[in-house]
Amino acid sequence: MAVFDLFSKRQKRLRGDVPEVYVYDDVPSPLRVQLVQILQDGIGRDEQFQDVPLQLYAHIHKTLCREYGVFSLTKEHRSSDWESVANYLLQTDDVEHIIDIVELCLRAVDTVIRERNWQYIGCSSSPDATIAEANSRFKEHGVGFEYVSGEVIRIDSQLIHDDVVKPALKLLSDPKYKGANDEFLKAHEHYRHGRHKECLAECLKAFESTMKTICDLKGWQYQPRDTAKTLIDTCMTNGLFPTFMQSHIGNLRAILESGVPTVRNKLGGHGQGATVTTVSESTARFALHSTAANILLFVESV
Repeated sequence: MAVFDLFSKRQKRLRGDVPEVYVYDDVPSPLRVQLVQILQDGIGRDEQFQDVPLQLYAHIHKTLCREYGVFSLTKEHRSSDWESVANYLLQTDDVEHIIDIVELCLRAVDTVIRERNWQYIGCSSSPDATIAEANSRFKEHGVGFEYVSGEVIRIDSQLIHDDVVKPALKLLSDPKYKGANDEFLKAHEHYRHGRHKECLAECLKAFESTMKTICDLKGWQYQPRDTAKTLIDTCMTNGLFPTFMQSHIGNLRAILESGVPTVRNKLGGHGQGATVTTVSESTARFALHSTAANILLFVESV
C-alpha cells in the first residue's frame, strides 16, 4: 500500500514536529501497528486455504520461540502463529525483538514470497512495495533501522547511509563479493548490538575481502595472509585507478592505510594488555562509513 501524505503529516512538518535524529531504543505504538499491517499484507492472510502464509508464520513463530527459549511468544496458547507473532510485536518492551520479527518477516517476503506469484497466495502487497513501506515507516517515525540486503541494519546519518552505505551494499550483493558482503553485514549486526570491537574487525575483513576479490577478478597475485596495507599496494601498483589520479596516489594510499586498518589494529585487532580497551560507538560508526566508502571506491574502479 502506498504511503499517503495526509493533511496531519503536512501540518506536523510545517510546525517542525518531525524527528531530527534517529532513536533506537523505542518503537512507538503507531509504528508497531503499521508494521503488523505491512507484514501481513506482504506475507498474506493466515487462512486455511493459503498454505504459503500459514507455513511462513509457523516457521517464523517457531524460530523466535526456539531462539528465545520459550514455548510461545504470548500466554494465549490458542492463538494462531501469526496472532502470537503480531501480538508479541505490539506488546514487547524489547526493541531488538521487534527488529528480529521485522527482519524475519521481510526476509521471508524478500525470498519465499518473491519466488512465488504473490497475488495468488493471499498477499495484497508486492515484495518490493512491502519492503519499501516498512523502511519508509521507520524513517517517518525517526526510528533508525532499515531492511537492506536481507538484514535490518542500524542507520545514523541519512545522507551517508543513502549516498555511501546503501550503494556499497548494493555492489556487494553481486555473488562475486559474497565473502565481503557477509563480513560487512556482520559488522552492521555487531554495531547494532553495541559490539564495537567486533564491528571494527569485520569492517577490516570486508575491506580486505573486497580487495582480494578484485585481485582474483583481475588475475593479480597476492598471498592469502596479505594485510590491508599490502593489498592496497597491490591494487594501486597494478593500475586499479586511472592514470590521471597518479599524482594523488600517494595521498590516497596514506588515507586508506590510516583509515579502517589503523583504527582496527589500534583498538580491536590485538591483545589489549592489562588495560581494557573501549571502542566508542562513534569510532565504530566511523569504521562502518569509511569501509563503505573504501568499498565503493575500489569496486567502482574495477
